[in-house]
Amino acid sequence: MTLAIAAFVAGMLTVLSPCILPVLPFVFARHDRPFAQGNLPLLAGMVAGFAAVASLGAVAGAWAVQLNQIGRWAALAALALFGASLLSPRLAAWWSAPLVRAGERLAHKQQRGGWRSAALLGAATGLIWTPCAGPVLGLVLATAALTGPGAHTLLLLLSYGAGAGVALWVALRVGAGPLAALKARLLPGIAGCRIAGVAMLAGVVAVGTGIDTRLLARFGGLGDSGLEAGLLQRLIPAALAASPQPARLPVESARASLEGGTQWLNAAPQSIAALQGKVVLVNFWTYSCINCLRTLPYVKAWAQKYANRGLVVVGVHTPEFAFEKDPGNVRRALQDLQIAYPVVQDNDFRIWRGFDNHYWPALYFVDAQGRVRHHQFGEGGYAASERVIEELLREAGAPGTGDAQPVPAPNVAPDLRGPGLAADADTLRSPETYLGYEKGSSPRVAGKVVPDKPAYYTPAALQSNSWSLSGTWTLKPEFVEGADAGGGLAMRFEARDANLVLGAGASGPVRFRLTLDGQPPGRHHGTDVDADGNGVVDATRLYQLVRQSGAVKARTVEIRFLDSGARGYAFTFG
Repeated sequence: MTLAIAAFVAGMLTVLSPCILPVLPFVFARHDRPFAQGNLPLLAGMVAGFAAVASLGAVAGAWAVQLNQIGRWAALAALALFGASLLSPRLAAWWSAPLVRAGERLAHKQQRGGWRSAALLGAATGLIWTPCAGPVLGLVLATAALTGPGAHTLLLLLSYGAGAGVALWVALRVGAGPLAALKARLLPGIAGCRIAGVAMLAGVVAVGTGIDTRLLARFGGLGDSGLEAGLLQRLIPAALAASPQPARLPVESARASLEGGTQWLNAAPQSIAALQGKVVLVNFWTYSCINCLRTLPYVKAWAQKYANRGLVVVGVHTPEFAFEKDPGNVRRALQDLQIAYPVVQDNDFRIWRGFDNHYWPALYFVDAQGRVRHHQFGEGGYAASERVIEELLREAGAPGTGDAQPVPAPNVAPDLRGPGLAADADTLRSPETYLGYEKGSSPRVAGKVVPDKPAYYTPAALQSNSWSLSGTWTLKPEFVEGADAGGGLAMRFEARDANLVLGAGASGPVRFRLTLDGQPPGRHHGTDVDADGNGVVDATRLYQLVRQSGAVKARTVEIRFLDSGARGYAFTFG
């Protein structure tokens, strides 16, 4: 209740903020009507419109944001119709027949206009007023997003809107006498309607073009933010102590499923139903993905750290390339990467689609009741992810996670020698580059590129983030394949690390020699190359070719294959 009172008071304080200025022309348009037909339905409509749109935006997704934008433009159109009708009845008569009737009803029947037209005006005003917010409303909306739809959320939003409505009504009552005298003296008859129409249209233009937002951003500090901040400091701690604490993590989905995999590795088949009572971390990954490899050290550490407290990690291996569908390749990768937790091959993307996933890597955090409560797409967010694990284990009553138990700091130390080290964002200037023609760009070579047939290529001068071939190669949808020994593959890049997904054909392992700007890499060699640039492709996987030591600059890496059958899939950088 304390938080609802704080929201009501904060709503009243909005009358002191410049944020309220764009809606004043619409509110004062009904100031001279009887209370039951003018101010009351108008303000009630504004409060209801605001609460509906704000609650929808707080608990729904991007589609609600788009719907809100459509609603704002519809509201602006309706308000423009009000203004135009007040400004010029002849203009209303020029419109098509249905709009003429609407215009006449709005312009000429406003003298007798009932509560419905005032409520409609108020609801439209509420739609364009919704973005106006201060610190208290920010807390209200955050609480709504965490707790989801419900009576508590609606009460908070209605309290805030009601506070603003009451403050506006008081302002109207106080200013009604002076405003009426001014109108009778300076704006009699049709002139007053026209001035009101101009004011309403000016408000529509200001809101529609964003002029109000830019002005408020410049002068917003002159309003009620300081008062609201003080209100937060005094009332919110008491409100949070007195009211039930909302769930810290919303329920994102109740349809999590591990059904549809093609093969389970490291364990018998698992299911979300069988894992009820456990917290489950579902990791969508694929073993040649550099972003997945950078996330793995954290996932493996969590699996080990929290295993005795009720966490189960399940890897969903969803292939990007065809070779990643091979169970033998995946088994070898699990061994090389020292992954001991259960992994399911999702070669048909059934589990992927069941989670409506679109990313490598993607982490989904499933609570003890089988509901998805949090997600992390891509790299990063490791500390927050560990906090989520702690929270879900605490909810499940896991040992060592009681309310008095301090949350331990993340203690994950990624492998700094290999691809587990996070990318250096400050020096990364090169994007992932696919070599197969299905997703990739064409190599810079002299002459025409021939797909699906062996052809001899002469490299052209490399530009930034471009690649080239030398010797006889076959360009295929997913990869390029060297037909003869001595073929070369080069890339101009700018990043600390350069990696290449490589494989060997049926002929077996392929030896190669790497140069960096025409010289052996020396101290800049990656984990799969020695200082002289020697390496061997003995499996289809990601190979770390270069890790620059010291200052990072643009470089050209060239791989000369000493045996035939080399396959190159994609360059990645870090």
